[in-house]
Amino acid sequence: MDEKSQKTFFTVKPFECAWRKELRFREAGRGCVAFEAFAHNDVTIVFRENAGSLHYHYKTDNSPHYTVILGSHKNRRLKIEVDGKTMVDVAGIGLCSSSAFQSYWISVYDGLICVGTGRYPFQNLLFRWLDANPNYNVQYVGLSSWDKHVVYRNVNVLPLTQNHMTLWRHVDYVEHKWEEDGEEQIDDRDAGYDKWGLEDFLESWELSDAFFIVGSEERLVPAHRVILEAAGKFLVGSSEEVIHLPGVTYPILHGLLQYIYTGHTQITESGLGLLRDLSMQYEVTPLLKQCDEIIERFKMNKKLFDSGKNVEISYPSSRPHCSITFTSGFPLNAQKLCEWYYTGKYCDVDILVDGYLVAHPHKIILGLCSAPFTKMLTNGMRESISSKICLSDVSPEAVKNMVEFMYKGELSLEDVTDVGGLLLQLLLLADQFGITLLHQECCKTLLECLSEGSACSILQVISPVPSCRLIEETCKRKFSMHFDYCTTANLDFVWLDKAVFRSIIQHPDLTVTSEERVLNAILLWCMEAKELVGWEAVDELLIDSTPEFLFGERLHMVYELLPFVRFPLLPKYLLKKLEQSELCRQMPILSSLVMEALNFLESGSSTPERDQNLRLQHRRSSFRELQYVCDGDSNGVLYFAGTSYGQHQWVNPVLSKKIVITASSPISRYTDPKSLVSRTYQGTSFSGLRIEGGSTCAWWMVDIGEDHQLMCNYYTMRQDGSRTYIRWWNLQGSLDCKNWTDLRVHENDQSLCIPGQFASWPVTGSNSLLPFRYFRVVLTRHTTDTANPWNFCICFLELYGYFR
Repeated sequence: MDEKSQKTFFTVKPFECAWRKELRFREAGRGCVAFEAFAHNDVTIVFRENAGSLHYHYKTDNSPHYTVILGSHKNRRLKIEVDGKTMVDVAGIGLCSSSAFQSYWISVYDGLICVGTGRYPFQNLLFRWLDANPNYNVQYVGLSSWDKHVVYRNVNVLPLTQNHMTLWRHVDYVEHKWEEDGEEQIDDRDAGYDKWGLEDFLESWELSDAFFIVGSEERLVPAHRVILEAAGKFLVGSSEEVIHLPGVTYPILHGLLQYIYTGHTQITESGLGLLRDLSMQYEVTPLLKQCDEIIERFKMNKKLFDSGKNVEISYPSSRPHCSITFTSGFPLNAQKLCEWYYTGKYCDVDILVDGYLVAHPHKIILGLCSAPFTKMLTNGMRESISSKICLSDVSPEAVKNMVEFMYKGELSLEDVTDVGGLLLQLLLLADQFGITLLHQECCKTLLECLSEGSACSILQVISPVPSCRLIEETCKRKFSMHFDYCTTANLDFVWLDKAVFRSIIQHPDLTVTSEERVLNAILLWCMEAKELVGWEAVDELLIDSTPEFLFGERLHMVYELLPFVRFPLLPKYLLKKLEQSELCRQMPILSSLVMEALNFLESGSSTPERDQNLRLQHRRSSFRELQYVCDGDSNGVLYFAGTSYGQHQWVNPVLSKKIVITASSPISRYTDPKSLVSRTYQGTSFSGLRIEGGSTCAWWMVDIGEDHQLMCNYYTMRQDGSRTYIRWWNLQGSLDCKNWTDLRVHENDQSLCIPGQFASWPVTGSNSLLPFRYFRVVLTRHTTDTANPWNFCICFLELYGYFR
C-alpha cells in the first residue's frame, strides 16, 4: 500500500481500537468526527477523556466515555452507551453496509450527540440524544470494532461551527427506553410549533386574502396575496382579490399552489404541459424551467410517457439542508418580501407595544413563522377583528427585531448597545410565540458570547423557560467553573432560582480557591444580601438578630445547602474560629459539621456517612494556592514550574520548557527570556520597542502552558542595573494571547527607583478571580530614560495566586 493510502485507509481488527494523535477535539466536550467505513458488522466510535491503547475495548473501560455503535445487532439498531451503560437502543436505523464504503458523521456538543450520514457534516441528521448528565471532558476519538474487521478512510475531526445549532430543535432531556422485544418507544415531544410552516397554509382559509375560481364548476380555492406575489405575478396591477380560471382544472391549480407552498408537487404526465402553461402565465419561473426540462427528457426517451407514474417536481433550493429563513426550499423571493415590509406594500396588521406602533408587517408572514400568531389572528380574538396586535411588558426594540428576523432570517445586532439584554428578550419572545428559528439563533449567539460575567444574568432569565434547558446547563457549568468570580464580581447571583443555585453548589465542575468561598456564597444567597460580605460579617449580624430574621423564607435552604460545604478541607484555625462563632451557637447543623471536620483533622476519624468520601475530596480542578510572602521568595508560579510543579529540584523553567517567555523585541545578548526566571541578577536585561496597531509599546510575556491557568493576585518585578525606570505600565492576562484583560494599571508609579531593586504589587478586584494562561507586563508610556525611552528594563518576574 502506498504512503497516501496508508494515510487515508486503515483497518481496525476485532476487539481493538485505533487512537491517532490527530483524532482529538480542539475543545473538550465539543467536536465532530466525519469518516467513511466499510464493515460487515457494526461501526463503533468511542469518545474518551484520554486516548486509550491499541487493545482498548469499550466493554472493559471503567473511565468516563461515550460509545456510539452504528448498526448494532446485525445492522438493525443504533446504540449509545455512557460509561458502559446503554442509554439509547433504537431499531430501524441500519447504518452499515457490507457492499461499499458509507459516509457518517457524529457530533458531540456538551452531551448532545447527533448522528448523521453523508459526506457533509451537520446534514442528513438521523438521530440525536442529549445526556442528562453531560460529560464535558471527552476529547479523544477512538475507532473500534466488534468481532469483525472494519476499514476506515477519510477520517476528519472538525470543530463545531454555527451549523450544528440547527440540530438542536428544542432538544429535551429524554432517556430512550426500549422493550424486551426490541420495539422502539417513540416520544414525539417535538410535535407542534417545530413542524409549523408555509405548507400549513396550502389552500387554507386561515389568513387568506386572495381566491381562485377554478373550472366550469367554479370551485373556490383560497390563497394568500403576499405569497403569490413573492412567487410570481398573479395580481399585479389589480385591486381585485379574485382570480378567475374557467379553463383550468383544479388538479392543475393544486399542483401549482402545492409547488409554491411546499416546494414540491406531483402531476400526471398528461397534466405536465398544462402545469407548465399555468406557471408561464403567472411567471413562476423555477417551476416553468423544471417543466421544460422534464418535457425535454420525455422527448428524448419516449418510454417515460408509458410509465404511468406521476411526475415528481421539487424546487431546487440552493440550501436544501439549511433552514435559515422560511423561504428556504420554497420558490419565494425573500428580497421582495423584505422590500414590501419596509415600504408597507400589502401590509395588513399593526403591532403595538404599550400603545405605540413598532411594526407594520403582513399577517401571513407572522402566521407562517408562528402558530400562536396565527391563532391570535384567526380565532375571533380582538386581534383578528381589529388587525392590531397589542403587547405589553416587552421591549419595543425586541419586538421590532423579532419581526425583522421573520423576514430576513438573521439578527441585525451591529448598532445594538446591550446585545446580551436584547438577545434574552428575543429568546423569551421566540419561546412565547413558538418561533423556532429565532429561538435557535438566540441560543447560538448567546453561547458564542457567553462569559463568566454574563452567565448569571442569562440564568436569571432563562431558568423558568423549559425550551432553554441546554443553554441553562451550559451557563450553570460556566458559573460553576468560575464560582469565585461569579459570586464576588456582583451580587446578582442572590436572585437566582433556588433550584439553579442548588445545582451550582452541587455541580461536579464547581471550582473554588477555598471552601470558605462556598460557605460565604451560601450565606449571601440565603440572606439575599445587598452587599458583599463574608461569613464573619454575617456572624456579627447574628449577635443582635436571629437566623429566622436574617434568612427569612430561605432559612430552610441554609440547612439544605450547608452540608455541601467540604468543611474538612478548611484550615484548622478557620474551623476553630467557626466553632466559637455565633453562627455555630444559633445553628446546630453548622456546629455539627464544624465539629465533625475538627474531629477528622485532629484524630483522622469521623462519623461514617455515605457522602463522607466526597466531602474529603478536593474539588475538581481546584487551584493550588501560591501566595506572595516577600520579594524574591520561592513561592511563585514560575519557581513552582521550575520544580516541575513540586516533582524535583529547581531547573530554569524556560530551559525545561515548562513555561515560555517572549519579549517585544528579538532575542539578543540583553534580551534573554530565561534570565527573567534565572534567579540570578542581570546587570542589563530589557525588551525593546515594538509597534502594534499603530501604537508604540514594549512588553515581556509569560505563557504558563496549555494545561495550566492562574488567578493572579500578586506579582513581583526587579529592576536591572540601569536607571531606565518604568512609570506607566499594565499587567494583563489572556486566554488566547489575542484578547487582553487589564489586571492592574500603573500610572506614574515610582516604586522602582534604584538599580537592582525589587518591587511587588497586589492584584485586586474581580479580575483577580479570572483564570488566564498568558500574562504580560506592557509599557503604556515611555520610561525615565530619554536616550532609550522604550527599553523595558527588568531582570526578574514572578507571579502569584491560585494555580492549576
